[in-house]
Amino acid sequence: MISGFALIDKPAGWTSHDVVGRLRRLYGQRRVGHAGTLDPMATGVLVVGLGHATRLLRFVQGQPKTYEATIRLGQGTLTDDAEGEIISAPGWQWDEDALREAMRALTGPIQQVPSAVSAIKVDGVRSYARVRGGEDVTLAARPVVIDAFVLINGTRPLPPVVDIDVRVRCSSGTYVRALARDLGERLGTAGHLTALRRTQIGGIGLEDCSALTQEAPPVVATEAVIADILPTLRPDADGIDALRNGRRLMMQVPDDTYLVVEEAGTWVSVVTVEAGACRIEVNAPS
Repeated sequence: MISGFALIDKPAGWTSHDVVGRLRRLYGQRRVGHAGTLDPMATGVLVVGLGHATRLLRFVQGQPKTYEATIRLGQGTLTDDAEGEIISAPGWQWDEDALREAMRALTGPIQQVPSAVSAIKVDGVRSYARVRGGEDVTLAARPVVIDAFVLINGTRPLPPVVDIDVRVRCSSGTYVRALARDLGERLGTAGHLTALRRTQIGGIGLEDCSALTQEAPPVVATEAVIADILPTLRPDADGIDALRNGRRLMMQVPDDTYLVVEEAGTWVSVVTVEAGACRIEVNAPS
């Protein structure tokens, strides 16, 4: 079984699950998963785990993400993006001062209500399924962090609406289409997302990714990806042997979660150290 990561530049029109399905066929194995869902209209960085590396996807998932997006102000949709039907069209006239102030107000730690048409489960049923079944769904706000919300490219007034291009750097769990909706609301109008491209997850950028084709993309070694996310430990040979055999190990290092590698640089475990005691999160395949 192949173990490692495939770094994909997801094309428009594909779901993240579609990409996983294609890679299962190309690699000839079932154990494939992804970190960080992208909607079908979105493109960009999608990290796919293969084999044993799927157990490490949660560490990738938690990394900050960077997006380039186009927001249409003056028009709202059911899904908060261009795939939904238009439900309001109050219009908006260009006001740069008001725009920049609204963007500043949505920067930093905020409480964000996810789009109702999302995959979040409500009593065991996906929220989008409830909405499409005619239910009125309001999801609870959740804390997210918007590290940067920047206007990157002038404007394109298309009366009665305005399109703006922005860059967003945010915590895991942020909905950029909800950010577009909230920006419209702060400006006293409506807003929705018309384009979205994820340019980075943690230290993985578009330059690291492969296009999705009929050929299996390169497999990136597990440690090459996780070493950019977690601090690294190199115990002695006895420590490595203890971890490989699931034995208790003490380490005098600051409390944290670490990638453990042997002398040659191959990963052995991911461990969490608390008060010197080492707890194994994931062991490499033997």
